[in-house]
Amino acid sequence: MGASLCPSEKLGWGVLAIAPQRSYTRAKTMKTTADLTIVVPLLTLGIACALAWSSEDGHTLPTGPERTRTRLDGRTSAPPNIVFILADDLGWSGLGCYGSDLHETPRLDRLAQEGVRFTQAYAMSVCSPTRAALLTGKHAARLHFTIWREGSVERTERAAESRWPLLPPATITDLPHGEITIAEQLKAAGYLTFHVGKWHLGDASHYPEAHGFDVNIGGTQWGAPESFFWPFRGTNRFREYRYVPGLGVGKPGDYLTDRLTDEALRLIDSAGDRPFFLNLWFHNPHTPIDAKPEVSARFQAKIEPGMHHQNPDYAAMLETLDANVGRLLDRIEARGLTERTLVVFASDNGGFLGEYKGRRVTDNAPLRSGKGSLYEGGIRVPLIARLPGVTVPGAVCVEPVTCTDLPRTFAEVAGVSFDTGLDGVSLVPLLRDPQGTLDREAVHFHYPHYYATTTPVSAMRSGEWKLIEFFEDGRLELYNLDDDPGETTNLAARLPDRARTLHARLETWRRAVGAQLPSPNTGAPSRVSP
Repeated sequence: MGASLCPSEKLGWGVLAIAPQRSYTRAKTMKTTADLTIVVPLLTLGIACALAWSSEDGHTLPTGPERTRTRLDGRTSAPPNIVFILADDLGWSGLGCYGSDLHETPRLDRLAQEGVRFTQAYAMSVCSPTRAALLTGKHAARLHFTIWREGSVERTERAAESRWPLLPPATITDLPHGEITIAEQLKAAGYLTFHVGKWHLGDASHYPEAHGFDVNIGGTQWGAPESFFWPFRGTNRFREYRYVPGLGVGKPGDYLTDRLTDEALRLIDSAGDRPFFLNLWFHNPHTPIDAKPEVSARFQAKIEPGMHHQNPDYAAMLETLDANVGRLLDRIEARGLTERTLVVFASDNGGFLGEYKGRRVTDNAPLRSGKGSLYEGGIRVPLIARLPGVTVPGAVCVEPVTCTDLPRTFAEVAGVSFDTGLDGVSLVPLLRDPQGTLDREAVHFHYPHYYATTTPVSAMRSGEWKLIEFFEDGRLELYNLDDDPGETTNLAARLPDRARTLHARLETWRRAVGAQLPSPNTGAPSRVSP
């Protein structure tokens, strides 16, 4: 590419980042031919400017005052890289730095020591709703994406078989193309955008490539792999044939988490000096609970009576996850990128409490319940963030935050605009000052479906108070999480005025976001709950 500048590029990096972004955003929402005649010239100019700044031909980012920006730490440099690592079904207490009595996660523990560890971070109660919120910044209830794809497709069949008293609402199965994602915003601002690992947000026409990612490795419509061991494919566990695309030639003994990390490292190397957004969504420790035998044997020897965590295979899966996070951090360091890379680690929901091959998968103690539930064990998750020069090493933040906050956080770190219709707020103020607070009255949760841990339910947290509403019987539960984080004492009868006030606010929020509600299941003869 030559050194000449596009007209908007001459105005500085910030305009270069925003001009293509606005063109692209508008293009996604155009519905008429007349609209398209307006947007095509804008889109063409935006693409031309983006390519002039960050081409795909192997050139590194040009230097100079017009192509740099002031970072959050006050220094002027190229835009920061963003690495987002998501675990699957990892409960709040699953890491060493969050109090596990069995699991060993030294690299994630070190990351927490180098950055900020959030102790009251929340996700949706199941996977796909969280993932949709993480990309769009919109609550799953607003998106009508409150259950995973297979659960939505099989809704009426499962309701008939289970004879549930309530019929869950018909939800979307694919993340709509019209939703603007953080990947699209970053790509329009000149970032290379990589997705590696689990996707679970729609069919092939809604894969990562359709939502702003330059590269997709491993992302499909499915929520779990056939196996964590090569060849990662087959029909033994599911009705359809499942596979993990994009991993090339493998060999017996290859482990999925290792291979996904191999590909992530390759992508980091290929980026050169260009800014990148790596969306690394591991499958660990979701079922199947497939562990490396030698690692599992070591944890089996450590288990003692009375431990909360008793599953050596699950522990081994977490050690492998942790080791691969370490590989990623080591590569970032080796390439000299640590000082200008935001690294965020989180989980998509609480730990799964079911059994696998006769053994309980995990335990979320001291929190109540697990995946699917709107008790704390189902929605509170680990969250760690590190951005040298901005985050305070070893800091702990107790302010409630949610998965919808991360897209706006990434946008602010990158210096791009991403504020249309979002439910989240930027966490940058908390990265700078972990003892700070956010200007937010409450966080909300909505799961109008059935799961092994719950009936259809909605909830909200305001300060230390949490209200839960169960739709089958209208039951309200009220907890003071400061005094009772395990949700053992329902205060609704003791504090009826507070319960009514919070319930009214929860209903107002549901109306505001258009949350779907379950309806009576007229085919159900009597109450049969999960």
